[in-house]
Amino acid sequence: MLIGISAAVVAAGAVVTPQAFAGTSGNGTTAAAERGSFLQRLRDRFSSGGAQTGGGNAGGGNAAGCSDVELVFARGTGEPQGLGIVGRPLAQALAAGLDGQKVGSFAVVYDAASNQRSAGPGATNMTEHIESVAQSCPETQFVIGGYSQGASVTDIAIGIRGAGTAGKAIPAALRERVAAVVVYGNPLGLRRQTIAQASPDFAGKAIEFCNNGDPVCGGGNTFSAHLAYPRNGTVQRGADFAVGKLG
Repeated sequence: MLIGISAAVVAAGAVVTPQAFAGTSGNGTTAAAERGSFLQRLRDRFSSGGAQTGGGNAGGGNAAGCSDVELVFARGTGEPQGLGIVGRPLAQALAAGLDGQKVGSFAVVYDAASNQRSAGPGATNMTEHIESVAQSCPETQFVIGGYSQGASVTDIAIGIRGAGTAGKAIPAALRERVAAVVVYGNPLGLRRQTIAQASPDFAGKAIEFCNNGDPVCGGGNTFSAHLAYPRNGTVQRGADFAVGKLG
């Protein structure tokens, strides 16, 4: 089934085609003072490799500093480190849709190299970040995803074999903590596969967007279609899908 004229979607198994330095010290007073210092606050902010938080109040069951929901997103090939052209607006839309909750984001740390061989290491970073946060924040739920090669990062992290170079997959015990998977321009489509087909554990909570003509996911020949996701409404649709799964 087609939605609009520019984007293909694969949703919920159906084709709808569009911590910080812990500051341990033998002297408790010294450690407390360091944690309160400007330098320590900078360390706290940047030690997780790009994590950000925003939104409302944290849930009562999580420790201070934990998000209720965290978006873990992998940018596309050639983009500088960060959430990227799709991940940034997705994070904003997700936070807006979860008003009253504390929503964080983490930009997967990987090379996003043009030879595509960095997808496996990216999946390992995605997985290990989720493991770390899940241990520290037992009630945080995750929305994961990626754009272009970042979608391959996500594929590998959810256990799809042959989606790219070798990488670490999210352990079975943590898969229930992943509420939604949102990907854009997924190269898996070139194999005529979807997440629903290739990863049954995530089939019911995954949505994939592939614009008509996108050569990266649909075998088209219009590269501008691959760049259109931030402005064609699919980012908002992805956020709405994730909010629905979190509800």
